[in-house]
Amino acid sequence: MEKLRIHKYLSQAWICSRRKAEDYIERWLVTINGELAKIWDMIDPGIDKVEFRDEAVKEQKNLVYYKLNKPAWIVTTCANIWEKTILDIVDIKERVFPIWRLDKDTTGLILLTNDWRLANFLMHPRYEHEKEYVVETFWPVNDDQLESISRWVYVLWSMTKKAKVERISSGKFFITITEWRNRQIRRMVEEVWWKVKKLKRIRIENIELWDLPIGSYKRLSPIELSGLFKILNIEK
Repeated sequence: MEKLRIHKYLSQAWICSRRKAEDYIERWLVTINGELAKIWDMIDPGIDKVEFRDEAVKEQKNLVYYKLNKPAWIVTTCANIWEKTILDIVDIKERVFPIWRLDKDTTGLILLTNDWRLANFLMHPRYEHEKEYVVETFWPVNDDQLESISRWVYVLWSMTKKAKVERISSGKFFITITEWRNRQIRRMVEEVWWKVKKLKRIRIENIELWDLPIGSYKRLSPIELSGLFKILNIEK
Protein backbone atom coordinates (compact mmCIF):
# COMPACT_ATOMS: atom_id res chain seq x y z
CA MET A 1 0.00 0.00 0.00
CA GLU A 2 1.21 3.53 -0.80
CA LYS A 3 2.74 5.35 2.15
CA LEU A 4 1.16 8.58 3.40
CA ARG A 5 2.38 11.54 5.41
CA ILE A 6 1.00 11.18 8.93
CA HIS A 7 -0.98 14.43 8.82
CA LYS A 8 -2.61 13.40 5.54
CA TYR A 9 -3.54 10.01 7.00
CA LEU A 10 -5.21 11.63 10.02
CA SER A 11 -7.17 13.89 7.70
CA GLN A 12 -8.29 11.00 5.51
CA ALA A 13 -9.33 9.09 8.63
CA TRP A 14 -11.64 12.08 9.41
CA ILE A 15 -9.83 12.81 12.65
CA CYS A 16 -9.09 16.42 11.80
CA SER A 17 -7.78 18.76 9.12
CA ARG A 18 -4.12 18.45 8.01
CA ARG A 19 -3.21 21.70 9.75
CA LYS A 20 -4.86 20.55 12.97
CA ALA A 21 -3.06 17.20 12.66
CA GLU A 22 0.27 19.02 12.74
CA ASP A 23 -0.81 20.76 15.93
CA TYR A 24 -1.77 17.43 17.53
CA ILE A 25 1.55 15.91 16.50
CA GLU A 26 3.49 18.82 18.00
CA ARG A 27 1.52 18.36 21.23
CA TRP A 28 2.62 14.69 21.39
CA LEU A 29 -0.92 13.36 21.01
CA VAL A 30 -0.14 11.05 18.06
CA THR A 31 1.97 7.90 18.08
CA ILE A 32 3.11 5.52 15.34
CA ASN A 33 3.79 1.96 16.47
CA GLY A 34 4.11 3.22 20.04
CA GLU A 35 6.56 6.02 19.23
CA LEU A 36 5.74 9.74 19.24
CA ALA A 37 4.93 10.87 15.71
CA LYS A 38 6.84 13.61 13.90
CA ILE A 39 5.34 15.87 11.28
CA TRP A 40 7.50 14.45 8.46
CA ASP A 41 6.76 10.79 9.29
CA MET A 42 5.39 8.51 6.56
CA ILE A 43 3.12 5.58 7.43
CA ASP A 44 1.77 2.50 5.69
CA PRO A 45 -1.93 2.30 6.72
CA GLY A 46 -1.91 -1.47 6.17
CA ILE A 47 1.04 -2.08 8.49
CA ASP A 48 1.62 0.79 10.90
CA LYS A 49 -0.47 1.33 14.02
CA VAL A 50 -1.41 4.97 14.53
CA GLU A 51 -2.95 6.17 17.79
CA PHE A 52 -4.50 9.53 18.64
CA ARG A 53 -5.03 10.31 22.33
CA ASP A 54 -4.15 6.65 23.09
CA GLU A 55 -6.88 5.30 20.79
CA ALA A 56 -6.25 3.50 17.51
CA VAL A 57 -6.98 5.53 14.40
CA LYS A 58 -9.08 3.64 11.88
CA GLU A 59 -10.62 4.77 8.64
CA GLN A 60 -14.20 5.80 9.30
CA LYS A 61 -16.47 3.67 7.13
CA ASN A 62 -19.82 4.92 8.38
CA LEU A 63 -20.02 8.58 9.41
CA VAL A 64 -23.20 9.42 11.32
CA TYR A 65 -24.80 12.70 12.37
CA TYR A 66 -27.55 13.11 14.95
CA LYS A 67 -29.29 15.89 16.81
CA LEU A 68 -30.51 15.42 20.38
CA ASN A 69 -32.71 17.44 22.71
CA LYS A 70 -30.70 17.28 25.92
CA PRO A 71 -32.68 17.09 29.18
CA ALA A 72 -31.58 19.04 32.23
CA TRP A 73 -29.15 17.44 34.69
CA ILE A 74 -27.50 15.26 32.04
CA VAL A 75 -23.72 15.64 31.68
CA THR A 76 -22.54 16.32 28.12
CA THR A 77 -19.18 14.60 28.50
CA CYS A 78 -18.81 11.06 27.16
CA ALA A 79 -17.41 9.49 30.32
CA ASN A 80 -18.46 10.16 33.90
CA ILE A 81 -18.72 7.38 36.43
CA TRP A 82 -20.76 9.43 38.91
CA GLU A 83 -23.46 11.03 36.76
CA LYS A 84 -25.65 10.13 33.79
CA THR A 85 -24.14 11.32 30.50
CA ILE A 86 -25.34 12.05 27.00
CA LEU A 87 -24.23 8.61 25.82
CA ASP A 88 -26.30 6.94 28.56
CA ILE A 89 -29.53 8.20 26.99
CA VAL A 90 -28.86 7.26 23.35
CA ASP A 91 -28.66 3.91 21.59
CA ILE A 92 -26.34 4.49 18.64
CA LYS A 93 -24.14 1.61 17.50
CA GLU A 94 -21.38 3.85 16.21
CA ARG A 95 -19.08 5.46 18.75
CA VAL A 96 -20.22 9.09 18.71
CA PHE A 97 -19.27 12.19 20.70
CA PRO A 98 -21.02 15.53 21.31
CA ILE A 99 -20.10 18.73 19.48
CA TRP A 100 -20.11 21.60 21.98
CA ARG A 101 -21.16 21.00 25.53
CA LEU A 102 -24.15 22.30 27.40
CA ASP A 103 -24.14 22.96 31.12
CA LYS A 104 -25.76 20.26 33.21
CA ASP A 105 -28.73 22.52 33.95
CA THR A 106 -29.10 23.72 30.33
CA THR A 107 -31.36 21.93 27.85
CA GLY A 108 -31.63 21.79 24.09
CA LEU A 109 -29.73 21.03 20.92
CA ILE A 110 -26.66 18.80 20.94
CA LEU A 111 -25.03 17.41 17.80
CA LEU A 112 -23.66 13.86 18.01
CA THR A 113 -21.26 12.44 15.41
CA ASN A 114 -18.18 10.32 14.82
CA ASP A 115 -16.85 12.84 12.26
CA TRP A 116 -13.83 14.57 13.87
CA ARG A 117 -13.34 16.79 10.83
CA LEU A 118 -16.84 18.27 11.13
CA ALA A 119 -16.34 18.77 14.86
CA ASN A 120 -13.09 20.64 14.32
CA PHE A 121 -14.64 22.97 11.75
CA LEU A 122 -17.62 23.68 13.99
CA MET A 123 -15.77 24.19 17.26
CA HIS A 124 -12.73 26.15 16.09
CA PRO A 125 -13.18 29.67 17.53
CA ARG A 126 -11.98 31.49 14.42
CA TYR A 127 -15.05 30.41 12.39
CA GLU A 128 -17.53 32.10 14.77
CA HIS A 129 -20.47 29.76 14.10
CA GLU A 130 -23.88 30.85 15.32
CA LYS A 131 -25.56 29.21 18.31
CA GLU A 132 -29.04 30.42 19.29
CA TYR A 133 -30.67 30.09 22.72
CA VAL A 134 -33.90 30.91 24.49
CA VAL A 135 -33.20 32.61 27.82
CA GLU A 136 -35.75 32.92 30.62
CA THR A 137 -34.87 35.04 33.67
CA PHE A 138 -36.34 35.11 37.16
CA TRP A 139 -37.35 38.77 36.79
CA PRO A 140 -38.18 41.08 33.85
CA VAL A 141 -35.23 42.34 31.82
CA ASN A 142 -35.41 45.96 30.73
CA ASP A 143 -34.36 47.33 27.34
CA ASP A 144 -31.12 48.81 28.66
CA GLN A 145 -30.05 45.43 30.06
CA LEU A 146 -30.81 43.70 26.76
CA GLU A 147 -28.87 46.38 24.91
CA SER A 148 -25.88 45.84 27.19
CA ILE A 149 -25.97 42.09 26.60
CA SER A 150 -26.18 42.55 22.83
CA ARG A 151 -23.20 44.96 22.72
CA TRP A 152 -20.77 43.29 25.10
CA VAL A 153 -20.26 42.35 28.71
CA TYR A 154 -17.12 41.47 30.62
CA VAL A 155 -16.91 37.67 31.03
CA LEU A 156 -13.90 35.63 32.14
CA TRP A 157 -11.43 38.53 31.92
CA SER A 158 -12.40 39.68 28.42
CA MET A 159 -15.21 41.30 26.50
CA THR A 160 -17.82 39.14 24.79
CA LYS A 161 -18.39 39.55 21.09
CA LYS A 162 -21.50 41.25 19.82
CA ALA A 163 -24.62 39.12 20.23
CA LYS A 164 -28.04 39.20 18.56
CA VAL A 165 -30.84 39.66 21.07
CA GLU A 166 -34.60 39.61 20.43
CA ARG A 167 -37.21 40.00 23.14
CA ILE A 168 -39.95 37.36 23.50
CA SER A 169 -41.59 38.69 26.68
CA SER A 170 -40.63 40.75 29.73
CA GLY A 171 -38.44 37.99 31.16
CA LYS A 172 -37.65 35.93 28.08
CA PHE A 173 -35.53 36.53 24.98
CA PHE A 174 -33.62 34.92 22.12
CA ILE A 175 -29.84 35.34 22.04
CA THR A 176 -27.42 34.29 19.29
CA ILE A 177 -23.70 34.12 20.05
CA THR A 178 -20.70 33.26 17.87
CA GLU A 179 -18.25 32.21 20.58
CA TRP A 180 -18.18 29.67 23.37
CA ARG A 181 -17.04 30.15 26.93
CA ASN A 182 -17.88 28.26 30.10
CA ARG A 183 -21.43 29.19 31.19
CA GLN A 184 -21.17 32.20 28.92
CA ILE A 185 -24.82 33.25 28.61
CA ARG A 186 -25.48 32.80 32.31
CA ARG A 187 -22.46 34.98 33.06
CA MET A 188 -23.60 37.58 30.50
CA VAL A 189 -26.98 37.87 32.20
CA GLU A 190 -25.37 38.03 35.65
CA GLU A 191 -23.21 40.95 34.45
CA VAL A 192 -26.41 43.04 34.09
CA TRP A 193 -27.46 42.02 37.62
CA TRP A 194 -30.03 39.39 36.65
CA LYS A 195 -30.13 35.61 36.86
CA VAL A 196 -31.09 32.89 34.35
CA LYS A 197 -34.02 30.67 35.28
CA LYS A 198 -34.04 28.48 32.16
CA LEU A 199 -31.65 28.22 29.23
CA LYS A 200 -32.26 26.21 26.07
CA ARG A 201 -30.20 25.97 22.88
CA ILE A 202 -32.45 25.84 19.82
CA ARG A 203 -30.06 26.22 16.87
CA ILE A 204 -26.50 25.59 15.72
CA GLU A 205 -26.00 27.31 12.36
CA ASN A 206 -28.71 25.81 10.09
CA ILE A 207 -29.52 22.89 12.40
CA GLU A 208 -32.64 23.68 14.45
CA LEU A 209 -34.19 21.80 17.34
CA TRP A 210 -37.77 22.36 16.16
CA ASP A 211 -40.25 20.12 18.04
CA LEU A 212 -37.88 17.26 18.90
CA PRO A 213 -39.08 15.96 22.30
CA ILE A 214 -36.82 16.25 25.34
CA GLY A 215 -34.47 13.27 25.54
CA SER A 216 -35.15 12.26 21.91
CA TYR A 217 -32.68 12.17 19.05
CA LYS A 218 -32.70 11.56 15.31
CA ARG A 219 -30.38 11.59 12.33
CA LEU A 220 -29.82 14.85 10.54
CA SER A 221 -31.78 14.96 7.30
CA PRO A 222 -29.91 15.10 3.97
CA ILE A 223 -31.04 18.73 3.61
CA GLU A 224 -29.77 19.66 7.07
CA LEU A 225 -26.47 17.89 6.54
CA SER A 226 -25.79 19.27 3.06
CA GLY A 227 -26.67 22.76 4.29
CA LEU A 228 -24.28 22.44 7.22
CA PHE A 229 -21.41 21.27 5.04
CA LYS A 230 -22.10 24.11 2.63
CA ILE A 231 -21.93 26.66 5.47
CA LEU A 232 -18.66 25.13 6.66
CA ASN A 233 -17.34 25.07 3.09
CA ILE A 234 -16.12 21.47 3.35
CA GLU A 235 -16.79 18.52 1.11
CA LYS A 236 -19.07 15.82 2.41
